[in-house]
Amino acid sequence: MGPAGGWTPSEHELGRREVRRRQRRRSLLVSTGTTVVVLGLLLLGLLTAPGWPRVQALFFSWEDARESFPAILDGIWLNIRLFVLCQLAILPLALLIAVSRGTRSPWLAPVRVVAVTYTDVVRGIPTILLVVLLGFGVPALQLEGLTNDRTFWAGVALVISYSAYVAEVFRAGIDSVHPSQVASAQALGLGHVRTLRHVVVPQAVRRVVPPLLNDFVSLQKDTALVSAVGVFDAVYTARDYGAYNFNYTPLVVVAAFFVAMTVPLARLTDWLQRRLVERERAGAR
Repeated sequence: MGPAGGWTPSEHELGRREVRRRQRRRSLLVSTGTTVVVLGLLLLGLLTAPGWPRVQALFFSWEDARESFPAILDGIWLNIRLFVLCQLAILPLALLIAVSRGTRSPWLAPVRVVAVTYTDVVRGIPTILLVVLLGFGVPALQLEGLTNDRTFWAGVALVISYSAYVAEVFRAGIDSVHPSQVASAQALGLGHVRTLRHVVVPQAVRRVVPPLLNDFVSLQKDTALVSAVGVFDAVYTARDYGAYNFNYTPLVVVAAFFVAMTVPLARLTDWLQRRLVERERAGAR
């Protein structure tokens, strides 16, 4: 007992803590040292390669990077807006599809068939094909009352593609909720719809937040696919610059922009995953 009546660690406990601190410090030094050595060797091999001067001139030209930066910055804002708007549309649509697949009423069998067919077919089509089909195909139909904006239809293609994947993530979360939760809700007098709304879906959404964020990391990168239909996003701007100046440094600049946007979201995903695991372990204890 301590002087104020609290617990104080023994000498053995203090010794164990010191040993653990030394082990962590040693592991950190070893991992840092090996990482520096490996990266240094890779960099040395790259810089001493016979063709490095040519690669440097084509892909790492500071002058071309500076000259193309303003146009790429304008284009990346289009990618960011597209990502945010598509994400806002994907979440409710995917949740609706997931709930539709989980219905058991015979009256809703057609809805269930449509939801299953939608996810199976859409997931089988590469996203870039959907972008090209909608981005070029729908404006070519010249339908009255529909916009011919290729950016809009490319965004619709992204929503269609990713809603099928995200719907399966939601469905996995819904299926992971223990049946006793549903039975308890029904015992309290909640109907099927209210049970889904107040019991099943909230738990399912909390459980699938990390994989959802992984899907949105992919969506963030796949907004570059709109360049396939001639939309002047960051990638198309970089390709256009390269076609006129025979230099591909702008593509590296675009890659740096996407890395800068993706890494924070990836780290947030890892943090949420660790937090979920810790909460589950705490509940298990």
